[in-house]
Amino acid sequence: MLSNFLIGLREGLEAALIVGILVAYIVKTNQPSKRELLTAVWSGVAIAISASLALGGFLSFTSAELTPRGEEFFAGSTSFLAVGLVTWMVFWMKRTARSLREDLHGKVATALSSGPITLAAAAFFAVLREGLETSLFVYANFRSINGEGVGAGPAIGLTVGLAVAVFLGWAIYRRAITLNLATFFKITGVALIVIAAGVLSYGVHEFQELGWIPGADLFIWDTTSWMSKESIPGSILAGTIGFDTTTSWWQFGFWGLYLLITLKAYLAPARKSVAL
Repeated sequence: MLSNFLIGLREGLEAALIVGILVAYIVKTNQPSKRELLTAVWSGVAIAISASLALGGFLSFTSAELTPRGEEFFAGSTSFLAVGLVTWMVFWMKRTARSLREDLHGKVATALSSGPITLAAAAFFAVLREGLETSLFVYANFRSINGEGVGAGPAIGLTVGLAVAVFLGWAIYRRAITLNLATFFKITGVALIVIAAGVLSYGVHEFQELGWIPGADLFIWDTTSWMSKESIPGSILAGTIGFDTTTSWWQFGFWGLYLLITLKAYLAPARKSVAL
């Protein structure tokens, strides 16, 4: 529940801020066709959300219809893809956060001269990026935490996270609250990297089950005799740091190496350009 709450909060707030920036710019410019333009924005947002939900449904349906080996390949592949996408998005947000508002204003200004359809497309692609990333990462995280059985906890965590994100986005737009977004995205970025490390470890496990990565039975630890994966401590550790009760050396190696390299790069101060 906790990990999916963080995913929903982080990705949902990114999408909410993007929508808020688009709407605020249209309202500020006071276009004669403001209502039509706002309708176009919300139409693009609605289509993007529908596409993201469709991806989530497709992932769940596809994994349920596969053979055991096909399911292991699908789960492992989507885990690696989710880790790669989330890692790229975390660094993308770190790099572009300061200029995001100006970039979106430029896209809206261009779209305003081209008509509502172009504006709807701009809103669609801006929100779709966050939505597809969320669907893929949440699916992979569901699998890594729960294996075959997905309980209600992760779904509740995701729903609450998205709801809080929408509220925060609305409150920021209405200037009801002030949030240090740089600090927020930095902290949640670290949290997402930790969660992604657990998803990566799960992907390695699935490929070990296929026989494509060796050492499936060479465990660095096995806690099943005194703490099962379904226990409260096991579930909490799985949802926060990607802990597995039976972790192979290869899983631990990929998990630790990813965390070391990614966190070091992410937390490194931005390089300042020097004029010659």
